[in-house]
Amino acid sequence: MMLLEGKTALITGASRGIGKSIALKFAAEGANIAFTDLFRDENMEKLEDELNNKGVKAKGYPSDASSFNGCEELVADVLKDFDKVDILVNNAGITKDNLLMRMTESDWDAVIAVNLKSVFNMTKAIQRHMLKNRSGSIINMSSVVGVGGNAGQSNYAASKAGLIGFTKSIAQELGSRNIRCNALAPGFIETEMTKKLSDEVREIWIKNIPLRRAGQSEDVANACLFLASDLSGYVSGQVIKVCGGMST
Repeated sequence: MMLLEGKTALITGASRGIGKSIALKFAAEGANIAFTDLFRDENMEKLEDELNNKGVKAKGYPSDASSFNGCEELVADVLKDFDKVDILVNNAGITKDNLLMRMTESDWDAVIAVNLKSVFNMTKAIQRHMLKNRSGSIINMSSVVGVGGNAGQSNYAASKAGLIGFTKSIAQELGSRNIRCNALAPGFIETEMTKKLSDEVREIWIKNIPLRRAGQSEDVANACLFLASDLSGYVSGQVIKVCGGMST
C-alpha cells in the first residue's frame, strides 16, 4: 500500500521548485493533489497534467495565499471538488533580500504577508474541516534562516521564525483533535532562486555544509512525505531541518 493512498493534499505555491517536488512525491504515494500558485499559467497546467497522468485526481487553483478572503474561497472550492483535505502544506513564499538600511517598508510587508500571514490564512480556513474530521497533518515550510538568522534577510528570517512559533502553538491547540502541525526548515536547496547566485557564492555555501553538497527539492519532499504520512503519527510541534548538517 502506498503511504498516502486515499488521502487528499492541498499544497500552496506548488507550480515549481520545492512545492512541485512535494506534489509529485505525494502523487507517487497515492494522494490526490489540489495545488495553488498566483496565476494559472503553463507551469500550473503542465503540473496538473503530469499529476493526473499518475492516476490520481489533481487540480491547480490560481490563488493569492496572502489574501484572507482568497484562502477562504480556495478551501471552499477545494472541498467542493475533492470532498476532503487530509494534508495541508503551506509552501508559498517569496524573498526580497536587502540590508535593513536599504530595505523598504513594502519589501518588509510583502514578505511577511506571503510567507507568514498566508500560513495563518490557510490554517484558519482549513481548521474547521480538520476539526470536524478529527484528523489532519499541517506542514509549514520554514527555513534554517528562521532558526539562525542571516544578514540581508531580516524580513525573510522574521517571517520564517514567526512561522515556527505559529507551528508550535497550533500543534498545542489542535492536538487533542488528532491534528498534527510541524515545520520543515530547508537549508541550501537547488531551486530557481538559488541558481541565480554566482558560482563563488554557491561554493562558499557548500563549503559550510557538512555533507558538502547542495540539497535537492526532492530531499525536502521526502521529509514532507514523512510528516504527511502515518509514519509520523506521533510527531507534532517539531521543526525538522533539511540542511545537510549546516544548522545543528
